[in-house]
Amino acid sequence: MQFKAITSTSSHIQLKTSIIKQTIPCNSLNFNPSFSSHFWRPKTSQKPLNSPILKLYPTPKNLQKLGCISPSQQLLGENYETHQPEFENNGGGIDPENEKLEILEPTNEVEELGNQSMWDQMVDIVKFSGPATGLWICGPLMSLIDTAVIGQGSSLELAALGPGTVLCDYVGYVFMFLSIATSNLVATSLAQKDENQVQHQISILLCMGLASGVLMLLLTICFGEWALTAFVGLKNIHLVSAANSYVQIRALAWPAILVGSVAQSASLGMKDSLGPLKALLIASALNGIGDVVLCTFLGYGIAGAAWATAASQVVAAYAMIGALNKKGYNGFSFVFPSLSELQIIFEIAAPVFITMVSKVAFYVLIIYIATSMGTHVVAAHQVLLNIYSMCSVWGEPLSQTSQSFMPELLFGAKRSLVKARSLLKSLLIIGMFIGLLLGAVATAIPLFVPNIFTSDPAVIGEMRKVWIFFFFAVSVTPCILPCEGTLLAGRDLKFISTSMGACFTFGALVLLIVKSQGLGLVGCWSALVGFQWARFLISLRRILSPSGVLYSEDLDLSRLVELKAA
Repeated sequence: MQFKAITSTSSHIQLKTSIIKQTIPCNSLNFNPSFSSHFWRPKTSQKPLNSPILKLYPTPKNLQKLGCISPSQQLLGENYETHQPEFENNGGGIDPENEKLEILEPTNEVEELGNQSMWDQMVDIVKFSGPATGLWICGPLMSLIDTAVIGQGSSLELAALGPGTVLCDYVGYVFMFLSIATSNLVATSLAQKDENQVQHQISILLCMGLASGVLMLLLTICFGEWALTAFVGLKNIHLVSAANSYVQIRALAWPAILVGSVAQSASLGMKDSLGPLKALLIASALNGIGDVVLCTFLGYGIAGAAWATAASQVVAAYAMIGALNKKGYNGFSFVFPSLSELQIIFEIAAPVFITMVSKVAFYVLIIYIATSMGTHVVAAHQVLLNIYSMCSVWGEPLSQTSQSFMPELLFGAKRSLVKARSLLKSLLIIGMFIGLLLGAVATAIPLFVPNIFTSDPAVIGEMRKVWIFFFFAVSVTPCILPCEGTLLAGRDLKFISTSMGACFTFGALVLLIVKSQGLGLVGCWSALVGFQWARFLISLRRILSPSGVLYSEDLDLSRLVELKAA
């Protein structure tokens, strides 16, 4: 909002291109002192003064411009009550008895997502999450293409993909804390209209992504073969050579993968899912063509699939940074974070890191137990797990929608828990519909068209044994992710990390029983069903509790103030 002039003799603040509809005295605004100064708002309804919308909210930045508070008050985040005498005595600023704030009529801008009817809200969620679904699908799609191409040639190399993808794909999920922190910080800063802070946060997280990628490259080169040997055990030592070839080639793309994920999450935090989607579509097409040429025509097998995937991931990262540059931000800016900035990021990233480690460790443990059951079992599990991964990412855009839109409804100037609950309801309805559809389609693959991935009768037989557990595991996943995304948006990080750790501990005990009793692939997938449903019920119960992020009016916003001050 731009000011044309503020003078001591004028009785109004002139706002550019505005029509004066109503004025209110400066001292007639009631403040809620329970919130820190970065989130002061009128102690009225969400639309102040009932009809017109107050365009100039009494935030510290605006009150500073009016002479009501000092810059130091804004930076320190002090409560209004502490400095109320300075406001009342005018402190050399505008006379509260004479000066008034202008009110503008609502414009014909696009409605916020939280203000719409249920149907319109669901339509807009689909518009945002539709392209975002493509983003999440591209990664598993690359592994699925590898699986399909390699499975037509060799069951041994197909089995080797199991431990190989653990060190390439599943370990990469551990670094999701960088993506989630990026999306969360960017969305929060944009809700506070601080674009300079957005650029600084992106630069810091890009630097952290690059450093993490280089570290992973070095660790894979030095310890990759040792890790694979320990993972598969002596019984399946014949898989190590092929798996290590795949892992070492894929490792070359680690820096590009993590930098690209930060750039992608920054765009999603800006509520743009179309730009990154275009980049990943190009990368996925390149991966598919590379697999066919290198594996089918040139006969490079699992190594050819690795080269095709690594090259496509590098292209995807470059295109993702390009999409970020088009928005006016510098995607090639890398800034080392200060100790205070690292502490702030750590407060968000540490619980998310624990959450992701628990989730990944459970999936890795399933693969480890399946690997100990023989080549045919691990090959069948590899196919099912790739289909499952392909389906589960359809819920990730719903989680991203929560993380992109919830911060404004929970912490912004237009805070409304009612609208936040309405948004979650729409997300769960969409998640339930998607889950049932995906469950039916995914289950039909091993039952009716397993030859897409393998022609080995023994592998097909193992796949068909677990179809009912496979259905229940796939169908619930799109409902889990919007719940967990809401907890992340509400910064209920301690709970989500603790609950995920508990789910992992219980699930790991079940898997150990499965292995000791020789329950096979059926036991592994039944444990996965229990793990997924426990996540859903625990997170939903937390959200709906009176102390949850969608019901509690006494949210602790001090962490957001620290982020703003940083």
